Amino acid sequence: MTIVAAADGSALGNPGPAGWAWYVNDNCWRAGGWDHGTNNMGELMAVLDLFKSTAHVPEEPLHILCDSQYVINSVTKWMPGWKRKGWKKSDGKPVLNLDLLKQIDAALVGRKYTFEWVKGHAGHDLNEAADDRARDAATAHQAKRLPNAGPGFPGANQAPAPARPAAEPAPSAAVAARSAAPATGRERASALFAEPALFDDGQPDLFSMLDDEPDPSYAGGRGSGLESVVDLERELLDPAVRADPIRLGELLHPDFEEIGASGRLWSRQAVLELLADEAAAEVGLDVLSLSQVDGSSALLTYRSLAASGNALRSSLWQLCDGQWRLRFHQGTREAQ
Repeated sequence: MTIVAAADGSALGNPGPAGWAWYVNDNCWRAGGWDHGTNNMGELMAVLDLFKSTAHVPEEPLHILCDSQYVINSVTKWMPGWKRKGWKKSDGKPVLNLDLLKQIDAALVGRKYTFEWVKGHAGHDLNEAADDRARDAATAHQAKRLPNAGPGFPGANQAPAPARPAAEPAPSAAVAARSAAPATGRERASALFAEPALFDDGQPDLFSMLDDEPDPSYAGGRGSGLESVVDLERELLDPAVRADPIRLGELLHPDFEEIGASGRLWSRQAVLELLADEAAAEVGLDVLSLSQVDGSSALLTYRSLAASGNALRSSLWQLCDGQWRLRFHQGTREAQ
């Protein structure tokens, strides 16, 4: 019989006191945490402990509900490439959370499993239960007390949860500044990919793998002709593409910037991080103008059409090695 479980992580401050938990039902769950960690580490640890806790029933398939696309993509998509490179990215830099990822890789051997993405904080019973227990564990560590570890999995030879996570780099100054000054709902709604109240700032290292191989499933719209700019802009509005950090990394220029409605300047990394847990809605595009600025730049203006309201937008695209990449974007909600 398939074991259906939710896995989740929490970090107060990210990084800060952190917790993790997996949950099957009220009689079958487990949680733990550390005095200092990140959301990503908590998410990974929840998945790792779930595999370890069910190792005595390897014939039972696991169906894991997870609200972290970082975890799902790491386990199901990116790990084989990282392993081929000696657990390094294409630029030679080490993969983040390496110790946890290596342990997960070992725990997968001989197991049948599937992952399902669920939107966090959206009323999904199992996800909410795991989230509550992960947050409680983080809060316990913040208060310098032991968290409630839960009953565990029946029949498991349960080892104590790790007291501390593997070393994790401190967040960049830009990430720290963003965490200290969250965006307003109005500003978030103006962003190229945004729908109001869909951003979650909880994954500062989610897009550390952007320099790895592109996803071959997105092959369209990569020509250098001016007409392909509209196709690429539509691609950026596609929920499937917004959920794929590698393809987004291909489409956004390394120096991409966006000005929000409040006048705040957003960097490429900050925008990508905000999309980590977006439950993207369908957005339409009505072209207003497309013009060649110079031999390597094109300006597209358009109206985006969404259930939450329309916006007037302008995007500056630049040719980089024969491929168009978005260099700058600005959007303003259209007056009703």
